[in-house]
Amino acid sequence: MSKIIITASDSILVTGSNGFVGSYLNKLLAYRCAIATRTFNRQSLNHRQVLLSSLVQPETPLLFNEAKVVIHLAGIAHSNQYEVSEFQRVNHRMTLNLGTQAAKAGVRRFVFVSSIGVNGTSTSELPFSNASDVNPHNAYAQSKYDAELGLKKIAEETGLEVVIVRPTLVYGRNAPGNFGLLINLVQKLPFLPFGLADNKRDFISVQNLADLLITCANNPNAAGHTFLASDGETVSIKDFTNAIAKGLNKKLIQLPVPFSLMYLAARIVGKQAMAEQLLGNLQVDSSNAQEVLGWVPPFTMEQAMASLTENKK
Repeated sequence: MSKIIITASDSILVTGSNGFVGSYLNKLLAYRCAIATRTFNRQSLNHRQVLLSSLVQPETPLLFNEAKVVIHLAGIAHSNQYEVSEFQRVNHRMTLNLGTQAAKAGVRRFVFVSSIGVNGTSTSELPFSNASDVNPHNAYAQSKYDAELGLKKIAEETGLEVVIVRPTLVYGRNAPGNFGLLINLVQKLPFLPFGLADNKRDFISVQNLADLLITCANNPNAAGHTFLASDGETVSIKDFTNAIAKGLNKKLIQLPVPFSLMYLAARIVGKQAMAEQLLGNLQVDSSNAQEVLGWVPPFTMEQAMASLTENKK
């Protein structure tokens, strides 16, 4: 696991600290980092808080509280409730405003959490790598890619060190989205329809992602790099849900339902995108994190899943 240097965490500002990944990262940093949130959190253990909206305004460099690194997690996730313009406003333009003001305030490094969706929705024979062409597949992914391009331009103009991290699907206790759905299914049902599954997908636990983000904040070699983030374990949806069941101490029977029937059912109920996320292939080559940073995921999938029953709310 990455060495957490408390003096270093004192100079880190985390946006989106109330979210799924941000809250875990904040805890890992022992609440010694500054946080930027949409509204002040009176229950926060952090001594330094600032409104995110104030950070993106001109002439507010002092509000960065002498932070040397920004880890930017805040944004809106993929959802049908948002229009293209809203993705662009929040995920793209707000990120660039934040990067610009950070550079003016003397922030040294900007770690931006993007999305594997920038590369596309699925892989065929070869996993996604840094050499792969980008193919943002929806408005959310496009907004993240536009932010990446804008941050690189800011880096060229100001010297701000930009680090981009594109995570695969992030899982862990209290995770939203598809992982939260799988948790509910495993908890409520004794069986799932993935007995014939042989697809290949990469995931990353919230523990491993938070550890990688801290490494990107501290390691001098990270500057200017883009990292595709995963656990380094390629599994099928059958293996993945079996791991969830083991983490929850649940017995699970996998029924041999053909993929064609599951895709048909998903199409009928308008859940094609979710079916593709779970049943399709999406592999990434995350070896450059080890090559550049010397980073190896500290948790196996089994170890990460074991935390699903810890401190349950």
